[in-house]
Amino acid sequence: MSIDLITVIVVVASLATAFLSSIFGMLGGLILMGILVSLMQVGPAMILHGLIQMTSNGYRAWLNRKDINWRIVSTLFVGNIIAMATLFFIAFVPDRITVLLALGILPYIAWVMPNKLAFDVTKPPIGIFAGIVVVGTNILAGVGGPLLDVFFQRVQMTRHQVVATKAVAQFLGHVSKVIFFGGLAVSSSSESWPAFWLLIIAMTVSVIGTTLGKKVLDKINDKTFFSWTQRIVLTVGAVLIARAIYLINL
Repeated sequence: MSIDLITVIVVVASLATAFLSSIFGMLGGLILMGILVSLMQVGPAMILHGLIQMTSNGYRAWLNRKDINWRIVSTLFVGNIIAMATLFFIAFVPDRITVLLALGILPYIAWVMPNKLAFDVTKPPIGIFAGIVVVGTNILAGVGGPLLDVFFQRVQMTRHQVVATKAVAQFLGHVSKVIFFGGLAVSSSSESWPAFWLLIIAMTVSVIGTTLGKKVLDKINDKTFFSWTQRIVLTVGAVLIARAIYLINL
């Protein structure tokens, strides 16, 4: 595959996934991670993915800034710090199959739980736990969006509040990932970093995709939003489980 075709795929994927994430506050990062890992080595893919997602999530948070729930963000941030500190001192890294199964099963666990036991991110202990789990998964598997959405499925919030708050949470998660893998790249060689011009183009089109997705988000209603987010999360969960089973049987 030529570098020109790779560039086109990365740029188009960055635009399309930013558009999708701007509507539902999720899923785009998962798809983009799968594409990038298929095109390049894990280290550069993690850094490129992190910078693109930092841009799209940061800009999405800015577009919806009046709807951000900063109390939730604060508890998620505490969880982020705990996760980062832990991963810097613990060398355990789960294999791909374990991560895929965990990502796929957790949405179903959350779906069948009674409301009084649900993963409600508005509760401070759950918010801290969400920050730990999502950042940990972001670093170990490259993406934590599907897990993050589990904690927002049964909250008393509008679609704009959910998208805005999740955007800040995911921005912080990707900052953690870039710091983690960027440090590894610096300690090895600069060749581990993606090309600078590709970073600029991909980050620019992610802003365009985010802007277009915001227009769609404004037009749909809360009922449609929550109905489709749950369907999407469960569908993605099923695909991840199927992928894990496939790898087990190889």
